[in-house]
Amino acid sequence: MAANGRITRTPEWENLESHRGKMEGVHLRELFAEDPGRGESLTLEAGDLYLDYSKNLVTRETLELLVGLAERSGLRRRIDAMFAGERINVTEDRPALHVALRAPRDEVIEVGGENVVPWVHGVLDRIDWTGHTGRPIRNVVNIGIGGSDLGPAMAYEALRNFSERALTFRFVSNIDGTDVYEATRDLDPQETLFIVSSKTFTTLETLTNARTARDWLLSKLGTPNAVAKHFVAVSTNAEKVAEFGIDTENMFEFWDWVGGRYSVDSAIGLSLMVAIGPEGFRDMLDGFRLMDEHFRTAPFERNMPVLLGLLWTWYGNFFGAETHAVLPYSQHLEKLPAYLQQLDMESNGKSVDLDGNPVDYQTGPVVWGTPGTNGQHAYFQLIHQGTELIPCDFLGFVHPSHSVGDHHDLLMANLFAQTEALAFGKTREEVEAEGVPAAQVDHRTFRGNHPTNTILASRL
Repeated sequence: MAANGRITRTPEWENLESHRGKMEGVHLRELFAEDPGRGESLTLEAGDLYLDYSKNLVTRETLELLVGLAERSGLRRRIDAMFAGERINVTEDRPALHVALRAPRDEVIEVGGENVVPWVHGVLDRIDWTGHTGRPIRNVVNIGIGGSDLGPAMAYEALRNFSERALTFRFVSNIDGTDVYEATRDLDPQETLFIVSSKTFTTLETLTNARTARDWLLSKLGTPNAVAKHFVAVSTNAEKVAEFGIDTENMFEFWDWVGGRYSVDSAIGLSLMVAIGPEGFRDMLDGFRLMDEHFRTAPFERNMPVLLGLLWTWYGNFFGAETHAVLPYSQHLEKLPAYLQQLDMESNGKSVDLDGNPVDYQTGPVVWGTPGTNGQHAYFQLIHQGTELIPCDFLGFVHPSHSVGDHHDLLMANLFAQTEALAFGKTREEVEAEGVPAAQVDHRTFRGNHPTNTILASRL
């Protein structure tokens, strides 16, 4: 790091500024023409994920300079410190140890000299439920907000094909009363379980909705004992949970070293575990673990999370990009952009560094997006022909999760066609060759040179 602690004053940053000048006017058409193997060489695999980053405004020199910046920043040391349980959350003086949530039983990860892995697996082992009247639970309503809602709701939608379809799952977060009303209006209270998720059990929106749900339940069942049997809590505040009327035996804990936005694989994911079952939940944790190990051990030039982060650094700080579109070509991933929005923007929404000094670079983008192909008929016009540079991530699956006609082939054809059009555009000559009237040629021309990543997996 530079003597004054500013990454922007390092030779690595200055080298990137100089290199940006060399990239002025360089088009992806030229980069592919000069390096026909680019589409194969600028790819990466981690587990079942495949990343094609060849359609980015980078050369091999760019990538080397970006990796050099990551090394200069001390990223490797910080990764190791996180996995070691060090107190890297300096403002709250605690670890950021969400990786412990998916550690295998025989792993040792210590916080304050104590192995926390047995705590995690103790919580995972505790889930089993029957309703107050003895009738089985058929409806599960998750009440939470922020990380206590976005993660579980996203993962439930994503993994719905693996869920227990005989159960109904609903998610309530907004303090607008219509949210809780619509979630409960047609449910049988005798068959409904409410999961109230709040670390402190004092969150305004969550507790307001929980009280309304409690009043609804009591008005239908007429006995206060029903609360203990139809409500469970995910919290660290046993006193407040008991005060609400929930039996603390039905309180699932999580820990202050797990940030809310990283907590979907903790007890916050209780509704998801009910939906997909303990085995399915543990399979999901295995996927988390695989990527954790890749992130921890892979060299930066072959490290998928690191490269994706560096590419945004390139566009945000050297091209002036301000937003980043996440475009899943899967209806089941409809809620993924909103989940990543919190994950990225809450993490990187900072204007001072660890020492309290003002930050003089872009810390992160506005993250947004919707599933394809819906976005193609809404805002892709701006991405293709507008004046803003908007880096995009396209996500897709080789095999469908259904057997509905040729829908999946058409869906994926659109994904690949969009990344190609964004990269290479359509020149004036190509438009004229199509016989387009002269007055329309400029309006039908696409300059291309819009950076994209394509992230694929075999199936969801």
